[in-house]
Amino acid sequence: MGAKKIIFKLILPAIVVFIAIIMGFFYQHELPLGLFYATLIPLIKFTLPPSIIGHGKMVGTPPVPDEMLPLPRPVDESFITLPGGNEMPQIGLGMCCRPTAYDDVLVYRTVLWYLLLGGRHIDGAYLYLNHRAIGEGIAEAIRRGVKRSEIFVTTKIFPTQYGYDSAASMVPQYLEELGLEYIDLLLMHSPSVASYLSSPCKKDGKNATECRQETWTALSEARSGGLVHNVGVSNFRVSHLQELEGLAGGAPIANNQIEFNPFVPESVRETVEYCANRNISITAHSPLGGLLKQGKAFVDDTMATISANNDNRRISHIMLRWAIQRGCAVIPGTGNPNHMKDNLSVFSFKLNNNDMETINGLHEIAKE
Repeated sequence: MGAKKIIFKLILPAIVVFIAIIMGFFYQHELPLGLFYATLIPLIKFTLPPSIIGHGKMVGTPPVPDEMLPLPRPVDESFITLPGGNEMPQIGLGMCCRPTAYDDVLVYRTVLWYLLLGGRHIDGAYLYLNHRAIGEGIAEAIRRGVKRSEIFVTTKIFPTQYGYDSAASMVPQYLEELGLEYIDLLLMHSPSVASYLSSPCKKDGKNATECRQETWTALSEARSGGLVHNVGVSNFRVSHLQELEGLAGGAPIANNQIEFNPFVPESVRETVEYCANRNISITAHSPLGGLLKQGKAFVDDTMATISANNDNRRISHIMLRWAIQRGCAVIPGTGNPNHMKDNLSVFSFKLNNNDMETINGLHEIAKE
């Protein structure tokens, strides 16, 4: 049999079958994209994902000692006051986008470590598929003495659940999964998703703007009913924010969670300024620059100088402090208790005006 015949008769059909099996694996799940990320992110770190090998088999976050009780909260901890009067801690724990964020056993340990070490802000999302493990960690922390009133829990509704009825039904589902009586901050995860992904409102023939507005109305009603204390958005640009502002019966936009660091483009800076002028707080994800830009800060001579001038603190620590002094909340993700301790010590120093201005100017690096 010739090489071409082998390819067409044996190899290509095998590839098609393999792809079909993979697609079936993902699409049997309620949230295929969530399962895709939960599988892909560990794989690109050369780790077998729990979606394949099961939970509790990954190496990572160590067990929390049975006798460990809550430590004091960070000295000089700072907060952002949201429109309803609630205070959001300016540093939180991001529960996404690393292998340990997708193993339920390690998620439980991570949340429990963070809360017992003095942290109080947990940032999750329906897309991350770890609500129940987060809730179990919170419940154990409360059992050990952490007050629920001190814990600030953020989660997000994904665009594939957008629509009035769908969004309204997701709120009690999230509460049940998290084991909570209320959610401190519920965000719309993104303005939209790829055209090949659908949602209940899309299936009803509604456009993206109508889907966002319907969802916002449902979340606003959940806030009025006390199931959610604050509502906000994530990755929204100015035009998306304007769609929701002034919407009849709509709640104030409490927060916009976006990538914010010294390297972001001018369009993001404009969004941040717009939010500041309208009392919309910013939560900065990827505060260290993200995968593509983070390295620039770590090799820049000016950042090395700032580090030396601040008792040789880690550059990542300085980047977090910069964002906090800019008025943002930050949500670095880690499953390492030592890194948690280090991140929670970010309130123990301040950058002077010269340091702040120097870091503000790092965006010019992104243009090179």
